[in-house]
Amino acid sequence: MIGLIAHSEKADARMAVAAMMKELRANDIAFELEANTAALVGRKSQRDERALAAESDLLVVMGGDGTILRVVHKLGPTLRPILGVNIGSLGFLTCVGVAEISQAVASIVRRDYVVSPRALLQAELSPVNGRGAKMQGLNDVVLSRGERSQLVKIEVRIDGEELTDYNADGLIVATPTGSTAYSLSAGGPVLMPDSGAFVVTPICPHVLTNRSTVVSDGSVIEARLVVPEKEVFVTVDGRAARAMRVGDVLRISKSDRTLPLVTLPGRSFPKVLRQKLKWSGSNV
Repeated sequence: MIGLIAHSEKADARMAVAAMMKELRANDIAFELEANTAALVGRKSQRDERALAAESDLLVVMGGDGTILRVVHKLGPTLRPILGVNIGSLGFLTCVGVAEISQAVASIVRRDYVVSPRALLQAELSPVNGRGAKMQGLNDVVLSRGERSQLVKIEVRIDGEELTDYNADGLIVATPTGSTAYSLSAGGPVLMPDSGAFVVTPICPHVLTNRSTVVSDGSVIEARLVVPEKEVFVTVDGRAARAMRVGDVLRISKSDRTLPLVTLPGRSFPKVLRQKLKWSGSNV
């Protein structure tokens, strides 16, 4: 069975859901809808994302990259293959446009779609006082200074070995999937999905020699705040900011879970990069 989930506030969401339902019916493919998605097309459903995933072989998520991130967080331990339909703007995770829904359903029928396993990261915040927190993300962990204008000083260690102290607006630790998000905007490199690495990127570093560092995803990255009487905020995939203070330790490592991201045949990652970043090559 196919589970359908849409970003209900997107302008083209209703059209995309209706088009997907039409194609699935035409091919006799069983499907169900998440509750808010069902309301878009005048139907009723009691299923949230997690309940829908438990019944589905594949999820079709209609929205943008942010929609897929939100769905991944809501699924919890039940990660199903996800095919993204782009009704947003720039999207690296959503490989299909609304005009390609028929092609996508045909690929589902033939079962010739490609599954790209995407690494997840795990962040564990251990405070000096209070309970710790474990978080998982698909894109990145971000340490930011919040609304203050001052730089923050963050000590980073790799597998217990000191790397450097960053004087910066913050720090990003990104997966290969997240390397095309905030980290890229901050000057970080693009990592191939199967590169087996994380990238550590400072945000507006005060020292010009501080640049992104590519680290094996088998490593444990530790971050500590150095300067007293200051704090940073930790977010995972842009969600649920948590305060981090001097003495707290943030440990980031590879999760034992992966997201099966579905793409269509012929949609290699280099091709997606060329299209999304509008790379045309040299005329020389």
